Amino acid sequence: MAGTATEDVKVLGLALSPFVIRVRIALRLKRVEYEFVEVRFAEPKSEILVKSNPVYKKIPVLLHRGKPICESTVIVQYIDEEWTDGSGSSSILPADPFDRAIARFWAVYIDDKLLALIWALRPEKEAAKVTELTRQFRQVLGLLEEAFPECGKGKGFFGGDAVGYLDIALGSCLGWIRALEKDKSVKILDAEELPRLAEWAERFMAEESVKGLVPEADEYPKLYAAAVASQ
Repeated sequence: MAGTATEDVKVLGLALSPFVIRVRIALRLKRVEYEFVEVRFAEPKSEILVKSNPVYKKIPVLLHRGKPICESTVIVQYIDEEWTDGSGSSSILPADPFDRAIARFWAVYIDDKLLALIWALRPEKEAAKVTELTRQFRQVLGLLEEAFPECGKGKGFFGGDAVGYLDIALGSCLGWIRALEKDKSVKILDAEELPRLAEWAERFMAEESVKGLVPEADEYPKLYAAAVASQ
């Protein structure tokens, strides 16, 4: 839990899901207290999940005053708009409409390209395919490396001086990236090839709003096994 708010807020999800991590970081940034409810994701899905997200039946789901909001990027934007006054926190999305549009564009890019590679590499055992997927990973991250100075206005985060919308979108994937690097004995976030992102990743993981929410690389096999066993 976090902060000072006392409203009825629940997050349905799994601790290792990058989509769920996004929501939890956003809530911590806004100092919103919430209850984290771990759910069964595979069939038969948890009743509360099916009831709260009958269209997709996917995590995360934010329950605010009993009303469900679904899809991680939608939830983060809702959190940013809902908890503004009196929270003592700044906006998650950029104030400028153009900057806001660019951040949303790159968040879609991350979901479309980067997460697909995470799910492809995780079960892969064949060395040649692992090498090729790692190359694709670096290529995808390379465009974010190039975008970083402009998005962050030359500062420490994509959001500028502080963690913002795009930082959350990409940072939620760091645990999986580090877990895959260890499991496959590869280097995805290479400091020589991607120096800006490598430095950004260290800053992001050191943020108080992030600590304890992105699992360590060693935790992913255990969390994944527990999630599968609960199914």
